[in-house]
Amino acid sequence: MAEHTFEPRVFYNTIGWHEPVLRIAPGDTVHTTTIDAAGVDMDGNQRAPRGNPMTGPFYIEGAEEGDTLVVSLDRLRTNRPTGWTATSIAPNVLDPGESGLPPERTHCEWAIDPHRGVVSLASLQNELTGVELPLSPMVGCFGVAPPRQQAISTATSSTHGGNMDYRGFVEGVVVYFPVAAEGALFHIGDGHAIQGDGEIVGTGVEISFDVSFTVDLLKGETIGWPRFENDAFIGTVGNARPLDQCVQHATSEMLRWLQDGYGMDARVAHLLLGQCVHYDMGNVYDPAYTMVCKVAKEILDQVGVSR
Repeated sequence: MAEHTFEPRVFYNTIGWHEPVLRIAPGDTVHTTTIDAAGVDMDGNQRAPRGNPMTGPFYIEGAEEGDTLVVSLDRLRTNRPTGWTATSIAPNVLDPGESGLPPERTHCEWAIDPHRGVVSLASLQNELTGVELPLSPMVGCFGVAPPRQQAISTATSSTHGGNMDYRGFVEGVVVYFPVAAEGALFHIGDGHAIQGDGEIVGTGVEISFDVSFTVDLLKGETIGWPRFENDAFIGTVGNARPLDQCVQHATSEMLRWLQDGYGMDARVAHLLLGQCVHYDMGNVYDPAYTMVCKVAKEILDQVGVSR
């Protein structure tokens, strides 16, 4: 178990089978940085083309197709005093022909105060002057190389993860990805200081991050879609369009986890989900939408199942 401090020099706007930037082993921790969705770093320098440029990929020794990569998000911290957002809700989130939209999509700047734990508008919308929102750093886009040597745009998501923009991917969460490439090839980027459900304006408060993560490997354990857990819930992620297909993927993956991972009888798993499931919305702006299916750990404890 080693710790690595890595300074990125190259960034990718796809998640794919790129040349690894660092080789690490299960149990290792990496301390690194990300740049924002427009390719700007902590010092305001343009480091890459816009469109969620990724830090990585990181090669995990021993990872093979059919394994599961485990990523613990140990530390997610904003590292500059301002971030930015788009200013208008995406048309696909509104009724067709909805009037009253801003005449054009522009950007506005937000001030970040990590000491007080708040973000506030630094420009535009005088009506919101003085309004402060809680700082809640989250990762918008991360994942592993997709199957069949694909390189998939960081604008979207699929079984490999990608641009899921789920506000639950915060510090302390453990995320599971299906491995399709030798070494898994883990990428991370697209930090948000805060974001509402769905990323309905097409951005969170976009900002660069200081990041620490720890990796592990579940050999021979195969999953179909990303999974995660925090102190209170286990969750599964479906990425697709239309939205009902996301629900299908996430719900089916949860049923598989309850049965294969927790040894739950199929009938019990169906009955439990019917009354205890929680659904969270991830991205509803990008080419693929994201839906999350969750079950409270306290319910699993009552049922008496464990991994």
